[in-house]
This record gives sequence, C-alpha cells and structure tokens, in this order.
Amino acid sequence: MARRAHKSSRSDKRRAVAGGVHEALPALSSLSELPAYTELSASDRQRSAFEREADRAVAAGEARREELDLGCVARLDRGFPAVITPRGVYRTEFAASLTKGDDNSRAAVGDWVCARRPAGHDMGILCKILPRESDIARWKGGSRGERQTLAANVDVVLVTQALGPGPISTDRLVRSAVIARDCGADIAVVLTKADRAGASMLQTDVELIQEVLGWGVRIVATSAGATGRRAMADLMDAAGRCGSGWGEDDVRHLVPAGTVAIVLGESGAGKSTLLNALLGREALETGAVRTSDDMGRHTTVARRMVSLPGAGVIIDEPGLRSLPLVGHERGLAKVFPEISEAARTCRFRDCTHTHEPGCGVRSAFAAGEFSKERLDAYVSLAAEMRASAKTLDPDVVL
Repeated sequence: MARRAHKSSRSDKRRAVAGGVHEALPALSSLSELPAYTELSASDRQRSAFEREADRAVAAGEARREELDLGCVARLDRGFPAVITPRGVYRTEFAASLTKGDDNSRAAVGDWVCARRPAGHDMGILCKILPRESDIARWKGGSRGERQTLAANVDVVLVTQALGPGPISTDRLVRSAVIARDCGADIAVVLTKADRAGASMLQTDVELIQEVLGWGVRIVATSAGATGRRAMADLMDAAGRCGSGWGEDDVRHLVPAGTVAIVLGESGAGKSTLLNALLGREALETGAVRTSDDMGRHTTVARRMVSLPGAGVIIDEPGLRSLPLVGHERGLAKVFPEISEAARTCRFRDCTHTHEPGCGVRSAFAAGEFSKERLDAYVSLAAEMRASAKTLDPDVVL
C-alpha cells in the first residue's frame, strides 16, 4: 500500500509540473500565423499508416475511433507539441510508448501523427509518429549515433544568407544543400540584407553561388533596409542581370500553395525579418546583430509552422551555429554529381583529389568539366567527412 501511495505521489507531481509548464506555453488562440488543416496534406502512405494505427488502437481498447485524429505537428514548445487536426489545434503530451524511446520516437515540426483527444479534454496524446516522406536532419557532434531532425516532410529548404560589403562565403550554402539533397528535399537560396552589399557585390555574390551550386539553383535577393528609389532600382537591376529573383513576392514563388519549406540560416541572417515581410506584419520577434562578428542572438526559440498568405507553409527554425556533415556522403554526391562520378575513376579509392597520381577528378577538372570553385568546395567537404567519420557509405566514392 505504501509503495502504491508513493507511486501515486510521483505521478501527481509529474502532472503538476507538466501543468505548470503547460500554463507557461503561448496560448494557441494567439498564434494567428499557424496554417489551417486544409493547407497541409498527408501522403497516401501516411494516411494508410494512420488508419492501421487507429484500427489497432480501437481493437486493443486503447481509444474510441472518434477520439483519434490524423494531425500534423505545427509547433514544439517545451516538449508539448501543438498538433493541427480536422477538429482544430490542440497541445499533446507523448504517449508512454514514445517516451520509452521506441523507433521514431522524437517528433519534429512537420511530422504527421496519430493523436488522441478524449471528449471534454483540452490536451491530447501523441500516440504515434507516422512514416516521414523527408527528414531534414543533421548529425550532432562527431558521432553518427546523434541524429537531430530539424523538420519532417519538407519539400524545399530555403537557405538564408546575409550579405555584406565583402564577398560571400559559400561554405554554409553548400553544407545546407548537401543536407537537403541527402534528406530528400530541394534547395533554394534567399539572400538577405542586399543593401549592405550594393549592386555590384550582389551580382558578384550571386554568380559565385551559381558557380558553386550549379547554374540551375534558384536564388532570390531581398533587402529590408534599402532606402531610396535609386538604390532599390540598382539592386533590382543587378539581381535581374545575374538571373536572381528579387523581393518577397519571388520568395513566395519558391513556396507555392500546398508545399512546405524550412528556413535554415545562422543567427543574424535575417530569417525572422524576412518572415515578417512575407506575413505583412510584425508577427515574429527580431533581434540586433553584434557588430563584432556580424552574428545575432537566437530570436526564434521554438520550431514552428508559419502560413504565408497566398503561398505555402514555412517552418521557422532557430539559427544553427554549425552544420557538421558526418553521414551525408550521398548528399555530397547529389550536389556534385559530375565530380562524384569522376571520383570513381581515381586509381586509389582513398584519393583526396589533391596530389595523388591517376586522380580522375583532377583529370576531369583539367578537361574543363567543372569549375575550380566547385572543385574546391567538393574537396574541402569530402576531406571533412573523411576526418569526422571512420566508416563511410561503401557505395559512395569521395
């Protein structure tokens, strides 16, 4: 009896703590930027998986059919996902089977789930995470065992990069492209703060990105700080000359209705400012950028879905300081297919493409099959992958 009383006391304490955290969460009624259920679409595979889980739960006596919803995780706040369902939006807590660490037990924004909310309850239970069509994830640290999903079921990754008076660094853009392609999504580049670069540097930066990522990559430049018609006209002309889109309308075209995108970028890259411009109101908090290193603080603290008027849905992601490429060898091969193919002809399998005899990559470069900028980006990331991962994918030659 004493043991049962002690166990009950611990359960009551957990509920009290959870209740306190729940009260501190933003009210769902205040989140006007969340998409409607009709703006999202589960795949046929996900719908079938939901029906199987619902049938199982009903047969096992775990729930009534009318209590179960096919929903999409729209926000993550302190471990209480907000789920959009045909019955509305409600917060959930994780079922015991998920908290015990079963396969695919960590929910991400964009996940389609089976959720249960009994009649009369404000809060539901996230019962099962359904199969993902794409999984935008990075490997944390130097181990393949620590995989962090940033967002699920994403169609396109929008990589934001702030411009400045000096030439752009393409390292972050290439890393993001490798991760996106490896995880089953497309990529587009959104350049912010173009007014800081000026028309001439903007054109130089865009052409460099095209040289490294390929001339087919979609690029849109924006500027929230450009003043004066002449300055704005010069920037727009520069963007047009190098094949880049310009402004918020062209960003919306990257995310048409019915698609889901995620915005990735470092703190201070202007993600929240960009989303406020796309929303047409100051819905998201923005922060100042440090002059010492041109970096910003994390103004986005919760991963969340944002509905764009006249377009699709964007997932706002807190700024990421680093994007290690452990485990993304296939993504590297997809971003640089012609270099990856040339690497298969190298005399030595462990060729670094820098000095070894019989290097197929250097031979292809000498024949003009790709640019030096593209080769340098590939060689640098391939070297990083060799150093950070002891076991590479056996089917991909770096």
